[in-house]
Amino acid sequence: MKFEDKLKARSREDVWNEYCGFLDLSMDEFVQIQNRLMEEQIALWSRSPLGKKILKGSTPKNIKEFRGLVPLTSYDDYASDLLQKKSELLPDEPVLWIQTTWEGGKHPIKVAPYTESMLDTFKRNVCACLLLGTSTKRGDFKARSTDTILYGLAPLPYATGLLPLAFEEEIGIEFLPPVKDAVKMSFSTRNKVGFKLGLSKGIDYFFGLGSVTYYVSLSLGKMSSGGGGAISLLKKSPLRFAKIVLAKCKCIKEGRELKPKDIFKLKGFMVAGTDNACYKDDLEELWGIRPMEIFAGTEPTCIGTETWSRNGLYFFPDACFYEFIPSDEMEKNLADSSYQPRTVLINEVEEGMSYELVISVLKGGAFMRYRVGDMYQCIDLKNKDENIKLPRFKYLDRVPNVIDIGGVTRITENSIDQVVKLSGLKITNYIAKKEFNHNNRPYLHLYVEMDPHAQITQAISIEILREQLSIYFKYVDQDYQDLKKILGIDPLKITIIKAGTFAYYEKNHSHKIKKINPPTLEINELLTIQDQDYRVEMGGRLYE
Repeated sequence: MKFEDKLKARSREDVWNEYCGFLDLSMDEFVQIQNRLMEEQIALWSRSPLGKKILKGSTPKNIKEFRGLVPLTSYDDYASDLLQKKSELLPDEPVLWIQTTWEGGKHPIKVAPYTESMLDTFKRNVCACLLLGTSTKRGDFKARSTDTILYGLAPLPYATGLLPLAFEEEIGIEFLPPVKDAVKMSFSTRNKVGFKLGLSKGIDYFFGLGSVTYYVSLSLGKMSSGGGGAISLLKKSPLRFAKIVLAKCKCIKEGRELKPKDIFKLKGFMVAGTDNACYKDDLEELWGIRPMEIFAGTEPTCIGTETWSRNGLYFFPDACFYEFIPSDEMEKNLADSSYQPRTVLINEVEEGMSYELVISVLKGGAFMRYRVGDMYQCIDLKNKDENIKLPRFKYLDRVPNVIDIGGVTRITENSIDQVVKLSGLKITNYIAKKEFNHNNRPYLHLYVEMDPHAQITQAISIEILREQLSIYFKYVDQDYQDLKKILGIDPLKITIIKAGTFAYYEKNHSHKIKKINPPTLEINELLTIQDQDYRVEMGGRLYE
């Protein structure tokens, strides 16, 4: 029975319990589900050619043995098989392949297989998200098959394209614009068409990356202030036209700009991706409803959601088997790639601690003990206010050696190295840090040391560097282009470091400063050094 039919035929309590009942599980019950599904997955995966290749002849009898025998994996361990879509090597037959970018500047794409059972789980969990997205308390929801949703997602083969697919099969929610039309439109056109349709039909849900929904929300406000299509709207929906006129009059009287909440009343607002915390307050102000975070990805599928309180994530027990690398173990591994960090299970996490997530995809998935590259903090082990007995998490960011801006691009040391090389600029050293401006918006801050022979005035140097590096970032990392195209930003800030500063730092410390996301304390020390009088030898010459 489809989700839509259940909404009509069953009691609200039954529907809620079927989809959101995992929130009533005890920790022991959650672990039992995890273990049962993981044991099934181990049996499937171990018999597959892919599993045999990674296990190297070993045969784990249980989860404990499996964790001991299978090393932590990355996409490199699967690339040669998955990029060629060798279905015969997998634990189960995939019915769909999802793709995403893979380390801009090094690899073109990643692809991930989805089995029928994985898709069934995905559909059930996104339906749970739909219920929770409209809820204000346990058991309360407003989802209907006649609802509309503003299309703010990338289409298939990207993971966000699974949502329309899931809803199409489970519930007749109308996408604005329709998916079959939206996939042929540019981002800007899609927004305009979706907005016009929303004016006449109303908008019940909005879902997308937090950064993208913020940009779209600002655009909607501007479009609402214009007069385009007023006559058409008057003919199609006189009541909605009257509402807009009244809203505009109210805004003029209050001396403020028109906001989406003045026109639309959302039932649910869901966001995904990184940096959502930077936008949630502003989005709530724009729409009058606080966004609920959903946690999903290409490899892990939909793994978790916030609840009616919009204050922390709970993992779904049936999507993946979860392990967690404590932050100190992760740092040891970042400093020494040969070091194998230990993991803890979900019933072993500690309140207040931060972890790198490791997943094993259940239901015939390919990825086992896979490092997703995301950091989470355990907020608490039990939520007494909501009577939930499971650990609650907060998404922090990507792992420290990756800089993710707005969930749109992932910048690594490799991609920056390529940018510097291609630019031809005489940059002798650099560090890159994800920082936040006064509006709490993320940006990429490059601290660069130039060859002293290439001296020009600092003001011009910064401008030239920014312009040149931006060009090559767009060339090396395709997603970087989207920051300007979709978000309307070019998040690159340049600070020039005096020649010899890095060498002086290394001379007086036992280590080199990390190139990607070094501690703020070390950056401040670097900036302090260049204000000092010092002499350092570089290339046989002294600089001061």
